[in-house]
Amino acid sequence: MSSPAINEALIRDVIEEVMGRLNGAKASAPAPVAAPAVKTGCGCHDGKHGVFATADEACEAAAAGFQQLREKGIAGRVAIIDIVKKMCEANAQEWGRIELEETKIGRLDHKIEKLQIIKLVPGVEWIKPYGLSGDHGITLEEYTPFGVIGAITPSTHSIPTLAGNIVNMIAAGNAVVFNAHPAASKCAAMAIREFNKAIEREVGISNVACIIENPTLESFGELCANDHVRLLCVTGGPAVVAAAMKTGKRAICAGPGNPPVLVDDTACMDRAASCIIQGGAYDNNLLCIGEKEVFVLDNTFSRFMSAMERNGAVQLNNAQLDALTKAAFTIKPGQGGGCSHPVVNKDFIGKDAAVLAAAAGISIPDGTQMLFAETGSDHPFVIEEQMMPFMPIVRVRGVEEGIQESLKAEHNYKHTSIIHSHDVNHMSAMARALDTTLFVKNGPCGAGLGLGGEGYLSFSIATPTGEGVTNPKTFTRVRRCIMVDNLKIY
Repeated sequence: MSSPAINEALIRDVIEEVMGRLNGAKASAPAPVAAPAVKTGCGCHDGKHGVFATADEACEAAAAGFQQLREKGIAGRVAIIDIVKKMCEANAQEWGRIELEETKIGRLDHKIEKLQIIKLVPGVEWIKPYGLSGDHGITLEEYTPFGVIGAITPSTHSIPTLAGNIVNMIAAGNAVVFNAHPAASKCAAMAIREFNKAIEREVGISNVACIIENPTLESFGELCANDHVRLLCVTGGPAVVAAAMKTGKRAICAGPGNPPVLVDDTACMDRAASCIIQGGAYDNNLLCIGEKEVFVLDNTFSRFMSAMERNGAVQLNNAQLDALTKAAFTIKPGQGGGCSHPVVNKDFIGKDAAVLAAAAGISIPDGTQMLFAETGSDHPFVIEEQMMPFMPIVRVRGVEEGIQESLKAEHNYKHTSIIHSHDVNHMSAMARALDTTLFVKNGPCGAGLGLGGEGYLSFSIATPTGEGVTNPKTFTRVRRCIMVDNLKIY
């Protein structure tokens, strides 16, 4: 099938983002992580175990897998989800290592942990019908599947995003075809292959979750255009999200974030510093919900900076900050040769704090998770989603200024914002002004996804399209069934 109509400028943006953005493995080609699937049997999809050369082949196979899933009913969904969750936990160490070796971004301990917590992603328990009974009959509203979903996954959390999507989408009764980020396509294909082997063996369903083995811009377009695909789920940056939303199909889009943190003078400084380090250093700050810049009231600024050091972060002086900034960003001319803008150096994305420290010209104690320094509000580390374990700290004169600077830094993504405060009025003012999908108070960013806070886990947070933290209901249609009569017996 032909790709959807996307204008040339948008194609250039998508190429740059899909093929380049976050490509931490660009310096050297990763070694294969698994041998190619051996073709067996006589069927056109046999032996693939969910891994296909083209989008059309994958979609055709997933459509057949969807029909098999329908026949197996709720019990089939439960069995598949159980397999995926148990396999993620059992293989967390190996799969985390494989993903890190391919992408070369993030931290091994956190790659492992992200797979171990897939068990927290909600399943079929969320798909409960809603019933009405009255003088005129009975109405039942059910959450029904779309069919085949086309999903785009990032390089930052390749297998965890893929696995979490499978749990949510299968719980809703769908099949799915993935077009993974090219920088993490081998580990994604490996996981799909292993999931399918177990599902085929234990449940008797083939290709309910499929993947395009070598994803490209063309395969992205073919996936979006395929008639079997009824719904798109995109986790990525602005260009990919824009392309998905122009396909004419419904798209659930998890876009970028640049989460600001506000610390006022009522907060516990040590708790705030500890939470910011915990969240901002997680997987070397690859999380889209991760703390990216901090605004601190002037009258408590020195207390906060001391708390950051007490909690293990290392402060850079002005010269060291300048050296790191020059290494971590390049400056490209703006439109029309006017104002320039910083571009993140991909070689520093997701790297350990020690790598950043070396670029700054210092050595740091083993185990240091984060660097920090005072910056201005217009510093590249503040205005760009930099995804490095460095935290820019900006001094503000009051809560109002802190909220306005947070709003500017967040770029109206409506993604995540965080406050450390014991003043409810300050919390309310920031919540109203930023209107983000996640708003965390007095905790690390992970609390917004049920990790240390109440709630549930998901690796796709649909901010541009408004669905919020995705769950099984996100991937359903609401179908109403009505029987008209006087059916009441009381």
